Amino acid sequence: MTAALKVVRAGLFDTLQDLGRVGFMALGMPTAGAMDRVALRLANALLGNPAGTAGLEIGVMGPDLLVEADSVRVALVGPISPALIEGPDTPPKALETDRTHLLKRGQVLRVGMVEGSSTAYLAVAGGFALPSFMGSLSTYARAGVGGFEGRKLAAGDALPLSLEQAPPGDDRKLGAPFDYGSGPVRIVWGPQEEYFTAAGRNIFVGSDYRVSREADRMGIRFEGPTIAHATSVEKGGADIISDGIGPGAIQVPGAGLPIVLLADRQTVGGYPKIATVASVDLPRLGRLLPGQTVRFQPVTVEEAEKLRRDQESRIARAIADFKVARPPGGIDLARLYEENLIDGVVYERSPG
Repeated sequence: MTAALKVVRAGLFDTLQDLGRVGFMALGMPTAGAMDRVALRLANALLGNPAGTAGLEIGVMGPDLLVEADSVRVALVGPISPALIEGPDTPPKALETDRTHLLKRGQVLRVGMVEGSSTAYLAVAGGFALPSFMGSLSTYARAGVGGFEGRKLAAGDALPLSLEQAPPGDDRKLGAPFDYGSGPVRIVWGPQEEYFTAAGRNIFVGSDYRVSREADRMGIRFEGPTIAHATSVEKGGADIISDGIGPGAIQVPGAGLPIVLLADRQTVGGYPKIATVASVDLPRLGRLLPGQTVRFQPVTVEEAEKLRRDQESRIARAIADFKVARPPGGIDLARLYEENLIDGVVYERSPG
């Protein structure tokens, strides 16, 4: 019998994603990959997987997964409230997130809602036993390639596991939730900032913009003050000769409202790009929901590079600070042994 996680109830938009399909944009193939690469990397690190192992990206609401294996160890990272269902007549038992859990055959993991965010991640020890496409397991649903049959998960799907049972060892958890930062989203001007008026650029970085309902893995269309394009003969209008689009590129079409392009972005485009989101803040964009507001703040290329290096150092510290996690409802013997359980000793002389 092949070890698997079976979808007994589908979530809203759950797809397999790794760190992306790199090297094929010249052929018109988008990179896809995790919207929040930090969370996926932490989930894999908790399990001892390579950083690029594909995991399940949970979009807004996750699935119910039946364990069809002797055992499997999963890691859940992100703002979710998972639960474990032991049997048909057993009420769900709440589980912690930002840690691993050892699951047994017949149990059902209810991944639950993603609270205040659009994405969370589930990884499994050893990864999923699925064929790669162009060197990646990332799902690009628009073309129907990668992941599980090139699409989001549906009820009845069985995700094959690479391991028949969980490897030995303790469960682990993050020492503290990872800090993604707050405040304005940092951007680097360009590559076509000269296609916009000085007033338009000032409006862009001086205004609040709200995430519209047109937000998905391809990009986020923002609502707010319009940004004026330049009108000179050389640099004017809302059209350019199509060129390559990197992660976080911010296009501004003729309507004057910014669109931030994300994991499933097209490879080329013909609208001018006023700026590009610094890579340090891309995971934050992957967590935004419609109605939330952001402000953009320009930084230099050198500042953006330093912010990214600092983030890598924080990821390394978070991994080094993993803790042993006690089983749900159980006793953490390691912590217990560390405590001084004897407050004092009283000797009593026996009579006589």
